[in-house]
Amino acid sequence: MNLADLRERVNEKKCISAWERGVKQYALDLIDDLLIYDQYSEYDYTGSKQDHDLMLNGARNWKEYSYGGSSLIYDADIAERLCNPTELKRTNGGERNPNRRETWLDVQARALFQARMLLDTLCR
Repeated sequence: MNLADLRERVNEKKCISAWERGVKQYALDLIDDLLIYDQYSEYDYTGSKQDHDLMLNGARNWKEYSYGGSSLIYDADIAERLCNPTELKRTNGGERNPNRRETWLDVQARALFQARMLLDTLCR
């Protein structure tokens, strides 16, 4: 599927929660990152391992991608993208970790993985 059609499908996706809206925005960011390959040839996203490797941009996984600064780098920005107002207040706008097991970069890695899964689902 070409990237313009994939972007249109992502934009059409209805989101109920702040998390879903954040995952949708990460999916759009990943499409933007893939546009560089579309400049050189007609690039079609198929959800293949090659597509996933291109999205990771040299990182081995989404955690490495997140910690490597390939997406948002500030806790407050990640929290704002993924949290509803109540969660933002509970974490003091991202100043406190989201839970005992994760940092904001871990949460972002999880959201990026879900964004990739969303793209794979929409291209089928």
